[in-house]
Amino acid sequence: MKKNDVFARYSRLPTEQNNPRTRDLDRVTLRRVLEKLNHEDTLVPRAVAAAIPQIEKAARAVSKSYLAGRRIFFIGAGTSGRLGVLEAAEIPPTYGVDPEVFTALMAGGDSAVFHSKEGAEDVFENGRKEIARLVRRGDAVVGIAASGITPYVQGGLAAGKRAGAVTILITCNPRERSKEAAIRVAMDVGPEPVSGSTRMKSGTATKLALNMLSTASMVISGKVYRNWMVDVKTTSKKLVLRAERITATVGEVTQQEARRLLDLTGNDVKTAIVMARLGVGRAEAEARIRKAGGFLKRILG
Repeated sequence: MKKNDVFARYSRLPTEQNNPRTRDLDRVTLRRVLEKLNHEDTLVPRAVAAAIPQIEKAARAVSKSYLAGRRIFFIGAGTSGRLGVLEAAEIPPTYGVDPEVFTALMAGGDSAVFHSKEGAEDVFENGRKEIARLVRRGDAVVGIAASGITPYVQGGLAAGKRAGAVTILITCNPRERSKEAAIRVAMDVGPEPVSGSTRMKSGTATKLALNMLSTASMVISGKVYRNWMVDVKTTSKKLVLRAERITATVGEVTQQEARRLLDLTGNDVKTAIVMARLGVGRAEAEARIRKAGGFLKRILG
């Protein structure tokens, strides 16, 4: 593509447009700056809400891959990549998932999480190679790119598609029609308060969409009972106390009894709850959970 064509293409991106509501941002009071920024943020939830049908498709696809024992990859650059890293880091302790199941790939490598390597996003082949090395049929590849055209992300999606993985693109460019993405979550947040600064509204919208995608996919995978995280991993004092509280509340027992049951189950909250509610031993509780596919609602109602 010629230089002039590239310039024109990038100039037309929704994420690069100038915001008429903030053109006086450097000449109003600090309080007014904050009010303007806050107003722009209020536009984000509506944009995310409009994308719920696409987020629903993406959540079903991720759940299907997870329940089939496959892996889910997040791939992105800059702010988008860092948001993918957050998802991959936070899902395992919250939902008791093996850390290898959800993996994040960041343009520029691990160090780019802390120090920007913006040029790393421009290499299609890097994204393609990194995903191709890891992906298998039935996996899910979630590409995250505010502009929708990041070459590194497109390379990862291309590799995923070729391998037979389900491919998902999360973007704030509703005009982009990526041929590599089977599912496209496109949110129209409008121009950024500071032109082109996609860590602002685009980043907020992307985080909200990712929260919904990961949470909903885990809910329909049996990782939540009512609204309790019943597969929580007790990796900190706070989470140990949370496990005791969940077991006591859902299991309808005292905190002391919850602690006793958790000791018997190796801090397995689901098993402790079934033991408490049904008055059965560990082996029987585990068998019932297996038969129910991990869904407590199939056992407890």
